[in-house]
Amino acid sequence: METVRFIMIGVGGMGREHIRRLLQIPEAEIVGLADPSAAAVEETKKRFPGLADVPVYADYQEAIERANANAAVIVSPHSMHFDQGMACLNGGLHVLMEKPFVAGSKNAERIIEHAETVNKHLAVAYQRHLAGPYIYIRNLIQSGELGKINYICAYQAQSWLMGTTGTWRQNPALSCGGQLNDSGSHLLDIVLWATALEPESVSAFIHNRGSQVDIDSAVTVRFREGAIATFNIVGSASISWCEDVSFHGEKGTVLYRNNRILVAKEGQREAVEVPANELPASSDPNRDFVDLLLGKVTEAAAPASCGLNIARLTEAAWESAANGSQIVRI
Repeated sequence: METVRFIMIGVGGMGREHIRRLLQIPEAEIVGLADPSAAAVEETKKRFPGLADVPVYADYQEAIERANANAAVIVSPHSMHFDQGMACLNGGLHVLMEKPFVAGSKNAERIIEHAETVNKHLAVAYQRHLAGPYIYIRNLIQSGELGKINYICAYQAQSWLMGTTGTWRQNPALSCGGQLNDSGSHLLDIVLWATALEPESVSAFIHNRGSQVDIDSAVTVRFREGAIATFNIVGSASISWCEDVSFHGEKGTVLYRNNRILVAKEGQREAVEVPANELPASSDPNRDFVDLLLGKVTEAAAPASCGLNIARLTEAAWESAANGSQIVRI
């Protein structure tokens, strides 16, 4: 395979971001746009004139059958991911899927097993796995320089409630959950990925703030290795975005502060900022997926197992909150 031929399933806002990235990759080609919204397709072709002659399909099944693709990017409402992903795998396509993967851990287990059966790659677009600051943090933790990780405090604030009002993201039949399942899944994922810790039990308070889905979540996780983590996910914030994650180990601390990294190693009482030029280079899930299919890397930066781990953790948090914040074992 010299060129990866993609169909795009979903060409709305985030779909266009995937398109923008793919168009920057010489070894990638977009050979089909699948979306039932004529308006979304029209806007996409307006923004990307180079796609003017790319075939359009209102039905993703038709795109799978007719586009002569070997890979798909799925960027549709969350409840559709499982069926679309299974159809793509059955059609012989490798699949890159937007977070939060598929609806529920059982579906996640099923589609992962099926991808292995048909020998196709299945990955999740968790872009923080390819962001220089978070790669630095993971490498630092995995090197052992911070010692055993004892405590993690993860915080994310976004005007998610206001920004998604009237959209499918607040319709549980389409979104399968709210802020915790959407932007918040990135926060859960990055902690599990950076530390390689295994969740043991969860307790959560969740408030919907008048929505049909979760908006504000306070989640506490105990890991089998003995560490504790708190996840503070605020969807009712007035600010557009803030993300802070603190990792405290027996020998040191690393702090993520909106793309800045500060480190205090053993014997240091104050955290010192890491210069930007010392951080690893960043990439993106589309470049990584193309490299995977071309054999340049052996595993996706965020394999489907990451999506399964977050589905299990999210389900446990919802169960805990629904039952008076009781402790739920995973």
